[in-house]
Amino acid sequence: MATPVDPDFRARLAALNDKFAATVPGTLDKIRAALAACVAENVAAGAAPSQDALHQLHEVLHGVAGSAGTFGFAVFGQEARRIEQMVRAVLGSGEGWAPVAPEVEKLLAWAARDAKASQYD
Repeated sequence: MATPVDPDFRARLAALNDKFAATVPGTLDKIRAALAACVAENVAAGAAPSQDALHQLHEVLHGVAGSAGTFGFAVFGQEARRIEQMVRAVLGSGEGWAPVAPEVEKLLAWAARDAKASQYD
């Protein structure tokens, strides 16, 4: 027997999408703060930030990567995943931090313009 279509499904999904969209500015602030913590540590030493600072950045990017696509922010989620993987590599090896900060800054600037855009530039 076929399952009846829930007539309210699309309305509920749209409401969830709107709710996610409302959280994007706060999420960008969390990414910005996590990046600032990493950069503050990195400026003096010239090496990778502490595991704690990297973990904080990884965690917020991981959250975006895991949920953004579900709510209509596919490219935002994909780019967050790509950068999350860069951070994970630094967490594992302690090396490769230099290209991460510019990539996070680019993501922040792009998402501030339109986090729902279908093109990443």
